[in-house]
Amino acid sequence: MQSPTRQVFFLSNGTAITAETLGLSLLAQFPSHHFQTRTIPFVDTLEKAHAVSDEIDRSINQSNQLPIVICTMGDDDLMKIITQSKALVIDPFGDILPRLEKVLASQHLQPGQSHRIVNPSLYESRIDAIDYAMQHDDGGKIQNYDEADIILVGVSRSGKTPSCLYLALQFGIKAANYPITEEDMEYEQLPEPIRPFKQSLYGLTTNLNRLVNIRQERRPDSRYSSVDQCRYELRAVEDMYLRHNIKYINTSEMSVEEISARIIRDNELHRVELS
Repeated sequence: MQSPTRQVFFLSNGTAITAETLGLSLLAQFPSHHFQTRTIPFVDTLEKAHAVSDEIDRSINQSNQLPIVICTMGDDDLMKIITQSKALVIDPFGDILPRLEKVLASQHLQPGQSHRIVNPSLYESRIDAIDYAMQHDDGGKIQNYDEADIILVGVSRSGKTPSCLYLALQFGIKAANYPITEEDMEYEQLPEPIRPFKQSLYGLTTNLNRLVNIRQERRPDSRYSSVDQCRYELRAVEDMYLRHNIKYINTSEMSVEEISARIIRDNELHRVELS
């Protein structure tokens, strides 16, 4: 029997990225439950906090399920309003930061102080990595591959682009990606643009049903999305990986976070940490 859908709110008086990232990681531990999530950033006034609290309470009437609120406010007055709502309110930093302050004998950052202010050089390195990933997406630009920390290869719709962008955004890793086309599969050698960079290559593949479904959404009932074409391309690209001793993973059951973690581990990549 399918469990009822439960409302989950990610709140912050900032961007809410931290609340959302932590919250999704927590919810992933309960795969049998169904969640409807809503991210609300910049809850930075008492009026906004009251409005959000009212919205949380209204969601109970709609679903008859106790909502979950994952909140990284950093402001006691705003937090007090949210905790008065009829919900399970989780503040990931509420207990952790005071304990760290005690051990480190230092106060944590004030709300609104960004990573860019704290460490501008590392922030800019991530911006550069994002720009690099976008310029070198899907083989659109094949120059400067020598600057890449990693070059992802694979058939169309195997997860190359989101993985490159995630690596850039989260870790400042310069990731290019190159699509292996049907024409490339006719030859035993690697495609010419990536041939000199074999040591930087990392392959992605997926299972047949997933690839067919994804391609059907893009080009329904086409040769590109047919079962026979997808099966041929997956077999051919995996043969290519084995023939040239290229490390690869099957992404079909993996999130972009898991894919990126495997890429970093398998290639011993250096993460740019914002601290």
